[in-house]
Amino acid sequence: MEEREGEVRWDGLCSRDASTRDAALENIRQAVLRRTAQISPVKEDPPPESSEGRLTSATALDRLNEMLARLLMLSKRCPFRDVREKSESILKNVQELGIRIPRPLGHGPSRFIPEKEILQVGNEDAQMHTLFADSFATLGRLDNITLVMVFHPQYLGSFLKTQHYLLQMDGPLPLHYRHYIGIMAAARHQCSYLVNLHVNDFLHVGGDPKWLNGLENAPHKLQNLGELNKILAHRPWLITKEHIETTESFCEVEALMEKMKKLQECRDEEEASQEEMATRFEREKRESMFVCCSEDEESAPTRDVSRHFEDTSYGYKDFSRHGMHVPTFRVQDYSWEDHGYSLVNRLYPDVGQLIDEKFHIAYDLTYNTMAMHKDVDTSMLRRAIWNYIHCMFGIRYDDYDYGEINQLLDRSFKVYIKTVVCAPEKTTKRMYDSFWRQFKHSEKVHVNLLLIEARMQAELLYALRAITHYMT
Repeated sequence: MEEREGEVRWDGLCSRDASTRDAALENIRQAVLRRTAQISPVKEDPPPESSEGRLTSATALDRLNEMLARLLMLSKRCPFRDVREKSESILKNVQELGIRIPRPLGHGPSRFIPEKEILQVGNEDAQMHTLFADSFATLGRLDNITLVMVFHPQYLGSFLKTQHYLLQMDGPLPLHYRHYIGIMAAARHQCSYLVNLHVNDFLHVGGDPKWLNGLENAPHKLQNLGELNKILAHRPWLITKEHIETTESFCEVEALMEKMKKLQECRDEEEASQEEMATRFEREKRESMFVCCSEDEESAPTRDVSRHFEDTSYGYKDFSRHGMHVPTFRVQDYSWEDHGYSLVNRLYPDVGQLIDEKFHIAYDLTYNTMAMHKDVDTSMLRRAIWNYIHCMFGIRYDDYDYGEINQLLDRSFKVYIKTVVCAPEKTTKRMYDSFWRQFKHSEKVHVNLLLIEARMQAELLYALRAITHYMT
């Protein structure tokens, strides 16, 4: 969290030691007052200035606003009470001097969930406070993703641990490479929020700002990942060993490992014959083609992120339309348990264990409730959601009856699932509100966790199979 602003140091606020935080806060307070003294409050008839003077004042004001914006964030989203209170006090003092304080851009961490229904920082219990403190100490912030995932503390803990290992611990890729790959992945779906987070982290760990001017300015190895990023994001069934051969190094291959997912063992529930279940799979796969992603005109305001990826017209396309036929991917022939897990651990020790834990939690997570009903076994519903997503990507489980999907998932829910999984940039609040109207926001967040994990599973099964073919 260190900021290269001369004498201003923010990293001390991440310390678990109160005296260290207090010293850092005092340092920041003094720096803010010095900056404030350089700027006089706007008057109705300010005296004429030279162009050089106006430029200097504008620069000073911009720098002050950056500091005030960070203090505003700390006053709302720091797990340490002393930092929240002192940040608020500094902002109040500046306001009393006639300086306008920046205002929050949104209303809470989610456009879909009312802010009042999300746990407010400062009201968390001991377990959640520990998670918040760990995240803040590591990243220097509590981001929107963390604050939405608080509905499910067990998953959040696993998610944060895995993210920390992949993005910050020792590994085959330099830290700035990891964040640049994060920029590429988020930009592919036009998620400006995640792009901005990774841009800040990329610069913080010493990344070259020139790379941010466009993918063509990044090293050739990262440019080569652009093709894989495009296909994995939209049509992972097209990945072959030839794509792996064109990255030409284990570093690029292992970068793909960051998206690894755990394939859950599913219990046998079916009496239907193998032939009948195969027929039901093909029927559901065909029907999924006619579930269209939302074309709603509503969209979140985004900055231009297209320079971080190529071929902007490339997007999800149903793989069995337009005469294109891709063989069904049978999990019984290539699975995470029997093939992918061991491959990941060979290439990147310990990562498989962390991701395996995260996926187990996402898939098995349950509070045995559905809306207002308690003591409900939701395993059948969770499995239907997971398998429907894989079905859209041509992945089949021989032991699953795909006839259950149409019984459990209505069309509005399928539209939401397909949009979030295949074109998340098109997701709207209207769509979010239209399915499972009686369910709690926490239950809808859990649905999104399942969608994230199942989509990643589909991408990585195709990618890992291609890597296995390449290596053999």
